[in-house]
Amino acid sequence: QIPVGSEVKGMNILGLVMFALVLGVALKKLGPEGEDLIRFFNSFNEATMVLVTWIMWYVPIGIMFLVGSKIVEMEDIVLLVTSLGKYIFASILGHIIHGGIILPLIYFAATRQNPYQHPGGLCFISPCSVSSSATLPSMIKCIEENNKVDKRIS
Repeated sequence: QIPVGSEVKGMNILGLVMFALVLGVALKKLGPEGEDLIRFFNSFNEATMVLVTWIMWYVPIGIMFLVGSKIVEMEDIVLLVTSLGKYIFASILGHIIHGGIILPLIYFAATRQNPYQHPGGLCFISPCSVSSSATLPSMIKCIEENNKVDKRIS
C-alpha cells in the first residue's frame, strides 16, 4: 500500500523547501520593503553559524569522554586497540587514495586545471563532526573568505 495524505508521518521537507523558495522570491519582488526581512534572515544565519562553530569546537570533548567511558568498561583492551588500529589505517588509506588520487584525476579530466592548487583555500573541519549540517556552513564561509567565491554561488 502507498500511504496517502495524513497517513505519512514525519516532517514535510519538500513543503518547507518550496515555502522558503516562494518566500525568497516574494521578498525580492517587494524590493526595498523586503530588504529588512532579508537582512534579518542574513543576521539569523550568521548567528546560527556562530552557534554551530561553538558546537563543533566543544563536541569532540564530549565524544572523547563518551568513548573513554566505554573503553574503561571493556575487558580486552588489546583486542580493541588492534581492531581499531586496523580500521583507522584502512580508513586513512581509503581517504588518501580517494581524496588524493581519484578526485584530483576527475577534476583534472573535467577542467584541465591543477587540482592541487584549489584545496589550499579550504578549511578542514573537525573529523568528529560527521554531520553535513554542521560542516557545510563552515565550509561555505571558508570558500567565500579564502577562495573569494561569490556569496550567491556558494
